[in-house]
Order: sequence, then structure tokens, then C-alpha cells
Amino acid sequence: MLTVVSDTHSTDSHRLSGRTLQAVRDADVVAHAGDFMRESVLDDFERESARLLGVTGNNDDAGIRDRLPEARNFTFGGFTFAMTHRQRGGSTALSLFGRQRGADVVLFGHSHRPTYERTPDLVLVNPGSHAQPRGYRAAHAEFERRDDGGLDGRLVTVDGEVFELFLVDGDRSREA
Repeated sequence: MLTVVSDTHSTDSHRLSGRTLQAVRDADVVAHAGDFMRESVLDDFERESARLLGVTGNNDDAGIRDRLPEARNFTFGGFTFAMTHRQRGGSTALSLFGRQRGADVVLFGHSHRPTYERTPDLVLVNPGSHAQPRGYRAAHAEFERRDDGGLDGRLVTVDGEVFELFLVDGDRSREA
């Protein structure tokens, strides 16, 4: 499983709890789309994760900026993911970012709003914030491999409620 989190905004701990904590511990890969805030919080995530891939956010300290890139690509389940904290210009800029990086899925943060959006070329996913939802649901995203080669995707609250299901497949994506 791939678990995606973002916008922890903490100075003292990972602030993981409930289903989000369990999903981070169970994941083969954890992707964090920025705004840990302090390097000690990044260290906490690394201790909880089998494999952590992160990017810097606009509120991250120098220690995090020294250790993580602003953007990165990685593969999971045969699909290419491009991750950044934010791109000015909304969905259009995020889609362009993904196309430039050869991605099937773009992961991003910053707004704290859990979001799934399908574009003609790729899937855009913001996991929201598990720790500082700012009026939205406290959430994260999960992706699991399917037997047919696709990925099941879902947005999940910290309490474990699945509130958005989607599929990433050879046709890029469709709602589940």
C-alpha cells in the first residue's frame, strides 16, 4: 500500500493518530507532500514508515530543505507519481507539472483540502491534512495494487471513513 499525507504543520511530533497512523505503519511506501515544519517531525515520520518519500513545503525549516527536494518522481504499482507541495496556477499548473514529469498521478498538498480530480491526462490527489485540516476533513490518501494492474485509490478520514473512491488504470483514471 502507498499512503499519502501532507501538511502536518508540527513543531514537536508527527501528529499521526487513528486510521492515518495505522495506514502509515502498514504502508510499503509513505509519501509526504510537504509542510512537516521541523526536521524532528521528518525524523518521526521516518521512524513510523517502512519507506518515506517526501518533498519540502513552504513552511519547512532549513534542515528539511537540506534533506528533501521540492519535487520528486517515484513509481508504485507500475505507475509514475510526481509529487510537489504546490504549483501556482491550480489544476492547470499541476497537470502541466505532471505531464512534464511523465506522471500518471500528481500528489500535492498546501490547501489542506482533500481532493481527487481526474484530468484527461492524469489524476491529481491532495490527501488533505491529517493534523491541521483547517475546516476540511482530517484525512490522508491510500493506493493499493489491483490484480488487473491498476490501483484502487481512496481518501480516508483519520477516523477511518472512506469518502472518495477512484481507480488509476491504463486509461489513467476513472471514478470507482
